Amino acid sequence: MSTSEAAVLAAPKRSLLNRLGLDRFSALYLWGAFMIIFGLWKPDTFLSMTSAKLVLGENVSTGILALAFLVPFCAATFDLSIGAVMSMSVVTMCFLSDEKSRSFNMPVGVAAVLTLVVCTLIGVVSGFIVVKLKVNSFIATLGLGQVISAVVLKVSFNRQITDVFSGTFEKFGRNQYFGIPVVFFYLAVAGIIIWYVLEHTPVGRFIYATGGNPEAARLAGVKTDRMVWGSLIASSFLAGVAGIVFSAKVGLFTAATGPNYLFPAIAAVFFGASQLKGRPNVAGTFIALYALAFGIKGLQLVVGTDSYWVNPMFQGTTLIIAVSLASQKGLAKIRKRKVQTT
Repeated sequence: MSTSEAAVLAAPKRSLLNRLGLDRFSALYLWGAFMIIFGLWKPDTFLSMTSAKLVLGENVSTGILALAFLVPFCAATFDLSIGAVMSMSVVTMCFLSDEKSRSFNMPVGVAAVLTLVVCTLIGVVSGFIVVKLKVNSFIATLGLGQVISAVVLKVSFNRQITDVFSGTFEKFGRNQYFGIPVVFFYLAVAGIIIWYVLEHTPVGRFIYATGGNPEAARLAGVKTDRMVWGSLIASSFLAGVAGIVFSAKVGLFTAATGPNYLFPAIAAVFFGASQLKGRPNVAGTFIALYALAFGIKGLQLVVGTDSYWVNPMFQGTTLIIAVSLASQKGLAKIRKRKVQTT
């Protein structure tokens, strides 16, 4: 037997699932399955341009919030305050640009800049708690999110705020270009920027190094504390952007605005982390986001008026499956390393 033949026989056989790429493209397969199943089930509504536009537009704020969670997650840091920060962004926009207010009534551009400053400062505080006070990011951001929610409730008096934005500002959230909601382009631009930073700049490599092995990254000269702190600042900034986009598109505030978007954003990031590269990435996040969004839309059309339970059921199930897949991959890598060392 030749050396090449022995090598072929010794090489591990890939399963059919691996050859089909289900370990890296499961969201795309799922997306295709949804399009076929619900397309056959509800062809007149699910396959219509109206449904496609709704799905593209309705998930933009969720997508930007997913980017906000993704950036620190790449550095193995959790930011669970982004939902509350988004609420803070919306309520700040409402008060600063309220046309009926005698105290503020600022130009919408100025209000947006000040809103982003407020949200960015929250990220600075979050980073200080995590980096300087050495509080676990999960606990720190969860607690900070509750504090922010309390401030939002106090400022808004726990009431819905409507009819505060000018028609000019709302055009930025409700117009369409080439038949596509304009807010989708905002998401695309944000995604391209984050993708470029993470994949093609030293900062992105440092963030991934911090998330992969912080001790090794530190010994290699990476300022890991700075990466964690900066990622939390970027996270809060992006959550502020999500709030501004939501304000332009929807034009109102409720106390549930931000928190309701938190879980779908996290589910998209976790599911997306198992796609394409096997680590948190922008493209995988977007694929997972819209695969789930089209699945939810199909179920809503099938169930009809009683579809209020579909979204949380679908998102919860997806998150459990995504984390399970990620855990199984992690265990597989550990087992492989053990075999190689023995």
